[in-house]
Amino acid sequence: MLSMSTFCYAVLVIQRPYHHGDLRSALLSRAEETLREAGVDGLSLRELARDIGVSHGAPRRHFRDRRALLDSLAVEGFARLRGALEEAASPVPERSFEGTLSTVAVAYVTFATDNPALLELMFTSKHQAGASTELHDAANASFATMAALVEEGQARGELTEGDLERIGLVLFAMLQGITSLANTKMIDSRQLDQLTGYAVEALLHGLAPRTESAAGSHT
Repeated sequence: MLSMSTFCYAVLVIQRPYHHGDLRSALLSRAEETLREAGVDGLSLRELARDIGVSHGAPRRHFRDRRALLDSLAVEGFARLRGALEEAASPVPERSFEGTLSTVAVAYVTFATDNPALLELMFTSKHQAGASTELHDAANASFATMAALVEEGQARGELTEGDLERIGLVLFAMLQGITSLANTKMIDSRQLDQLTGYAVEALLHGLAPRTESAAGSHT
């Protein structure tokens, strides 16, 4: 039979991992696993508490309700996506603009195909009524790298002049299309990098600045 002092020590050891905010990280980590395994409908604060071995009321110290948990997951997802795109866009000596854009595009498609349930939650949460400023800011920041590349391409004469948002949307639509094909198993995942690179090449060709004579020949 355990003595009272041994019992108290055991309780402290069990609780220690969740001190100083670690409980929040543990909940988010387990929530993402559940999201991947069972989808959004499988997520509840009570079940998460049970899974990681804390009282059912403990998660409410960090998330007032299930919606707050989902929004935090989305914010974390956008932050990770931002990091992946920024790393892909890091300057590399003698790499062309097309090479940089292709690398960033592959980074996006890789994230999107590795985390399909999380990506869906990210965009659904962003567009829900009453979405927080934090969520909108995280979403906008995650795509700042792509927006900056489009601006750079225009400044360098690699892309035609035009509305930045519209060109960025075309690029995003292309990448989402590839992601959708991969996530529905319509294309082999081993083709992703090559297909994404080819799509970027074709997009850049279509958006390349036209001379007056070339533009006139297409009218």
